[in-house]
Amino acid sequence: MNSEARWVVLSDGGRPTEDIYFLESAAPALRQQGATINRVTASRSLGAALVHGRTFLKRYAGANLLLCRSLSPGWLRWLERHRNSFGYIVYLIDDDIAAAANDPTLPAAYRQRMGRIVHLQPRLLMLSDEVVACSEQLAQLFVAQHGHVSVLTPPLIASLPNLEHFRLPPSAQAPWKIGFHGTRAHLTDLLYIAPALTAVQQGRSDTQLEIMLGKHTPAQLAGLPRVKTPDPLPWQAFRSYQASCRLHIGVAPLLETPFNQGKSFIKFLDITAMGGVGIYSNRYPYTEIVRHGENGLLVDDAPKAWQAGLIQLLDNPEETARMAAQAARDAFAMGDPQIAAAFWRLRQGRLS
Repeated sequence: MNSEARWVVLSDGGRPTEDIYFLESAAPALRQQGATINRVTASRSLGAALVHGRTFLKRYAGANLLLCRSLSPGWLRWLERHRNSFGYIVYLIDDDIAAAANDPTLPAAYRQRMGRIVHLQPRLLMLSDEVVACSEQLAQLFVAQHGHVSVLTPPLIASLPNLEHFRLPPSAQAPWKIGFHGTRAHLTDLLYIAPALTAVQQGRSDTQLEIMLGKHTPAQLAGLPRVKTPDPLPWQAFRSYQASCRLHIGVAPLLETPFNQGKSFIKFLDITAMGGVGIYSNRYPYTEIVRHGENGLLVDDAPKAWQAGLIQLLDNPEETARMAAQAARDAFAMGDPQIAAAFWRLRQGRLS
C-alpha cells in the first residue's frame, strides 16, 4: 500500500454517512497503514470557497477526495476549476435523492433540500471518478449516468452489547422494549403499522414502546399506554444513546415506494446494535440479509402481519433471544469494518 496515501472528506455536513461508510469504519485501519485522512467542512457561507479555497489547495493538492451527497454551489464551482489538482474523487451516495425530492409523503423542507441537491448532482457525477452507493438497487440508478459505479454496504461502527436484557421474559414488572428509531422520512411507513402497535400496547401489559420522533410522533401512538417519545438526537448524541439503549424488538417498516427502493439494510445494524431482534418489511433490502425466524422476521405489509410478528416474538422469549444472538453474529460478520477498509484501500493508488 502507498504509505503516502491521502484522503480528504470535503464535507457538506452529512456526518452520519461520512462516519458510517468511511471515517469511523475504514479510516482507523487506513491510518494504521500509513494513510493521512482529514475531514474539511465546506462552509455554505457566501464566498467561503473563494476565501478558503487557496488554503485548501495548498494543504491538500494531490489528495484523493470523498464527496458525500452534495456540495454548496460555491464549492462545486471551485472544485470544477481545480479538478486537476486532486487525485481520485469518489462520490458517496446513500439515498435516491431524486425520488426523495418527488415523494409527497416526506416533509416539505426535506423535499426542498433534496430538490436542490438533484440539480447539483450531475455536476458532482462529472467531477467524480467513481460513484459508491450503499445498495445494489441504488447503484443501478447511476449506471446510466456514470461509467464506474460500485456498491459498499453499511459497515457496523457500533459495539454489539451483551444480551442480558433477554434474561427475563416480558412481564408487567419487566416489560420488553419495542422500538422505532427511524427518522421523519419514514413517518408514513410507521403510520402504516400503527394498528399493529396499537393492538399490542392496548392488549398487553408486558411491553413498552419507544418512538424517537418527539413532537412528530403520530398522536394515535403517542397517546397509547407505556409509550415514550424521546426527541430525535443529533448524530453523536444518538450514537451515545444507541450504545446505552437496550431494545428487545425493533420495527423497520419499509413500504414499496421509489424512495424506499434505494435504501440500505442499515436498520438491521441499528437494531442489532441496541441488542434487538428486528421485524422487517418483506422486501429488498431486508430480504438480502434477514432469514425469517433465524435472525429476525420478514412480514408482509398488512398490519395484522406486523401484529402477529410482535406477538410471536413476545410469546416465545427464548426463541427471540436466539434470534437476537444470531442477528448479532450476522451483523458482526457482514458489517466488519475491515471490509470497508479493504474497499477504500483498493482506491488509494488509483489515478483520476
